[in-house]
Formats: sequence, C-alpha cells, structure tokens
Amino acid sequence: MNRIATAAGFDPARLAFAARTSVAACLALWLAWMLGLEHPQWAAMSVWAASQPLRGQLVEKCFFRFAGTVSGTVAGIALVHAAGVHPALLVIGLAAWVAACTGIGNVQRGFVSYGTVLAGYTAAMVSLLDAGHPENVTALGADRLATVLTGVAVATVCGLLFAPADGGRSALRDRLRLLIADLLDALAAAPEGLARETAGDLLGRLATVEEALDPHSAGSLRSRQEVRAARAVLIAGIGLLLDGAGGKAAPEGRAALFTRSAAALRAGDVAGAARLLDPDTTGAQATTGEIAADAITGTLPDLSRALRIAATTEGSSGPAVTPPPVILHRDWIGAREASLRAAGAILLVGGLWQVTGWSSGNFMLLGLSIMISVFSTFESPVLMMRNVFLGQCCGVLGMLVCRWLVWPTTGGEAGLVLTMMPFILFGSLMMAHRRTGPVAFDYNMVFLLLSQPHWPLAGNFDHSLLTGLSVVLAPLLAWAIYLTVFPANLGRRIDTLMRMMRRDLADLARDPGALAHRPVWRARLYHRMLRLIRMTDRHGRARDEAVAEGLAALRAGHRIMRLHRLAGAPGTGDSDRRACRLALGRAARFETAPDLAERALAQAEARFDRTAPV
Repeated sequence: MNRIATAAGFDPARLAFAARTSVAACLALWLAWMLGLEHPQWAAMSVWAASQPLRGQLVEKCFFRFAGTVSGTVAGIALVHAAGVHPALLVIGLAAWVAACTGIGNVQRGFVSYGTVLAGYTAAMVSLLDAGHPENVTALGADRLATVLTGVAVATVCGLLFAPADGGRSALRDRLRLLIADLLDALAAAPEGLARETAGDLLGRLATVEEALDPHSAGSLRSRQEVRAARAVLIAGIGLLLDGAGGKAAPEGRAALFTRSAAALRAGDVAGAARLLDPDTTGAQATTGEIAADAITGTLPDLSRALRIAATTEGSSGPAVTPPPVILHRDWIGAREASLRAAGAILLVGGLWQVTGWSSGNFMLLGLSIMISVFSTFESPVLMMRNVFLGQCCGVLGMLVCRWLVWPTTGGEAGLVLTMMPFILFGSLMMAHRRTGPVAFDYNMVFLLLSQPHWPLAGNFDHSLLTGLSVVLAPLLAWAIYLTVFPANLGRRIDTLMRMMRRDLADLARDPGALAHRPVWRARLYHRMLRLIRMTDRHGRARDEAVAEGLAALRAGHRIMRLHRLAGAPGTGDSDRRACRLALGRAARFETAPDLAERALAQAEARFDRTAPV
C-alpha cells in the first residue's frame, strides 16, 4: 500500500497524519454544531491549526493556541467597545495590538511565538468578522473561545491516541554523540590544526543538529532538559572546533586522548568520554598533564561538563549536573521591523476600509492581519506568499462549489455540516501529495473560514465571490508589503545576522564585566554562528564564505576575552595593560569599522604570542 501511495506522489507518513487530522476536524465540526455553537467551523480550523505529528508538540501547541485565543478574544472585545467611542479607534487599536504581538512573537521561539502571534490575529477575528453588529461582540467572543476549546480538545484526544511519543529524540541524541566523536577523531588526525574544509563540514553538521533540537523540546520538562543538555554539548563542541581550526600545532598526547574519548562516545559511553576529557580525573591526569600548554585543552573541561550533563539527563548514574541556561539568537532588529510593518499595513488598509465603507473590507483586513503577522516569523515570507495565495484561491473555490452547488441540495443544517466533510477530507489528500502539500493548509483554513453552515441559506453568489476575492487579495497585498517595506527575505536576514554578530563583538569589547558574562556571550555568539551557517545553506550563498566569516567572528570573540583577562591579571605589566585596553577600545568599533577592529586584535595577538585559552 505504501508503495502505491508513493508511486502516486503521496508521502505515506504524511498521509496518515493528514487523514487522522481531517477526521478529527470533521468530528470537531459535528461536535461544535451539536453543542449549538454559532461558528462550528472554527472548531475544525482549530484542529488543523493545533494538530502535530508528535505528542509533545501537540500538547504544547494546543496549550498556547488556547492561551493565545483567550488573550486575543479579550483584546478583540475591548477593540469593539473602543469602536463605539469612535470607529477609528478600532483600526488604531488593532494596528497597535497586532504590531505588539508580531514584534514579541518574532523574538520568541517555538509554540510560545505561535501563541503570541495568534493572540494578535484572534483579536482581528473577533472584532472584524461581525463588525456591523457590535452588540454581538461578547457572544462572538464566547463562541470563539468555545469553538477553539472544542477543536483543541478533539485534536488533543486524537493526537494522544495515535501520535507517537518520542518522534526520533533518541536518534537525535545518537546523531549528536556520533558528531562529537567525529570532531574528536578529526582533531586527533590533524595535529597541525583542522583544515577549513573539515571545519566547515563539521560546523554545518553541528548547525543541522541544532536546528532539529527545538521541535524535540516540546511537551515535557524532561524533553526541555535533554535539549538544554544537547545545546551545552553543541556549544562546547564549537569551542573545541574553533581552537582546533586555529592552525597551531599541538603537543603530543592529545591525539590519543581524543581517540579514546571518541571510541567511548561511539560505544554509547557518554559518561566515560566525559571522564576521559576531564583533566581532574585520575585516568586523564597524566595525558592532559603532557599537553597543559595546548590552547585546545582550555575547552576540554567545558566539553567534559557538557557530556556529564547529557549523560545524567539520559538516565546515566552519577551526580546530577544542572544544564546551563539557554542563550539563543534573538532577532531584535527583525522584530522591530516586523512590528512597524504590521502597524503600517493595518493602518493603511483599515483606513481605506473606514473611508470607503467597502462591505468586504473587513475580510481583507482580517486576512492581512494574519498574513502580516504569522508569516513575519518565517525566514522568507516573500516566497511563502505564493503558496499562501494559491492555497487560499483553492479554499475560495472549494467554498463556492460547496455553497452554491452542494448546499442548495440539502434540507437543513445537519445536511450543511455533513456535506462540508468531503471537502475537509479532500484537504488531507492535498496535504499528503508532494505537489499540493505546500498549499493544502491554506485551502483548509480558508474553506472553513468562509463556509458558515446556517439554515436557511442566505446571500447571493456575487457577495460570496466578492468576499472570497477580498480574502485572496490579502496575500497579494502582504507579498507587496514584504517585498518593499523592510524587505523580508533570507538574504537580508543573513546580512542582519552578521551585523548583529559584529555588534556583539563591539559590546563584548566594551563590557568591563565580560569575563563574568563569558558563558552568555559565548553561547549567543555561537548560536548566531550556527544560524548563519543554516541560513546560508538555504539561501545558496557560498558555504566557505559563511564559514570564514563565522570563524573570524568567533576568533575575534576569543581574542577579546583574552585581552580582558590579560588587562585584569595582576601579573600584567603597565605597558601590556595599556596595549590591551587600546586594542579593546578599537575592537569596540567592530560594528562601524570592522577592518580596524580586526587589525587591532591581530596586532595584539602578535604582541602576546603565547595563547591563553578563553
């Protein structure tokens, strides 16, 4: 059966998930209608939005969907009451609320970000869908909450019954363990230092593993602890790789130590590898004593500690070690731009709607509120808008066929609800096929948004068509906005990330407490380096260029840390102390004059030719 599905262009695993989700959506639709809710199709929308292939992801997303819906509903009701004072306050308030949620959501990660952005456009749904009847807003808000809760409950139950629990978390741990073993073997085989090609390949693999961590942290405290432990190993591995790529010969003895540690990791003995790399243990004392002058041994305690953390989180015996705090890249520049972009777009379209009195303008404003907030968190919203537009066109077409060809043949609301289900089930086939998968989600959501199963049927075809056109105009307008207002594309995000790395270096040079904050600076800079590698791979830029720039930034960070330490060391002479401070002053201009900063650090390194690990 799987072979037949694959030959027809379907992904069997995705087909199973999509079929389960569509059946759950039909069940939620029927249940919400049986409960007498005004908009039962919203329950089915919640199923599509909340369902996830893994149990942990499902539980966490359902929680944040409900939390975001509650806060957004309260905000939407407040906006409608504000519109009673003056109609313009609805648009102004909506622009401020969506802009705030969009900006905050862009610096958050995972399902927390989803819940924050959801709160923004939920307010738009509550305040705009029944904009002509403000007296109904409280009932509309209550209906929104009830339907979302119904959909979330159905999605949760179905997911807990059928979704797998682990989802490859153990395989990801093994992948990271073997990657660190490969790193140690590469260092053992390159006593003169890693070649740039080898370093670039290892960095790319580390970046790929790091990107896969977030989905596995959802749903439980244990999962989060395991991901924190894995990130600690990644950070320590990058430090080790950076020292190994420094191009300096290492004393004899290091290769044997790394080879034994790599063998222990390949055998699954993470705790044993940690003991081998720890210079304070009896078994490693003699070996590490021989290489005490080697710069790379400055990172060995970090890797040893990170591996001990990983071993304890995986259930190995030994004293518990608390994982370090997670310090991740936050795109504050992109968040500010996304917030301003959302506010300006909603003010513009909302103002036109208020001035012209366009009857379907509220639907366009609603669609734009979703497009301009949700997709701002993606790496390249401009590219996403094409699939969104096509999917929404399919959803509008499905709505028109259902409303004007199928529904007139039914004899009551039960018939309306039942005849929606084949269209929902068709959405699962679209989602599982390789050609229609990218547009399927928007088909499902728009079809359900526009299909209101109320008997007797009312309205006319022209109004339905105009409403559908208003909805599909939203992604076109959002595409134009993403293209022209703070252009949101992957290339620009890469440039912004590199600018933030240079700013980090400048701030690090200016920070008098840099040594005390070393773990924070290092973790953030390393994580930005990994993000740079992954975005470069997706964008098509030369990997070598990104690796070279990233390694240069990481080396600069190490040099700055070393200068801070030398400047504060009691044994440093006055002349050397002044030289350190002068170099740090020039490095503080890394953002505006990077060439000058790099020359100053290189000159300082030449002066203090003995390497001091950071």
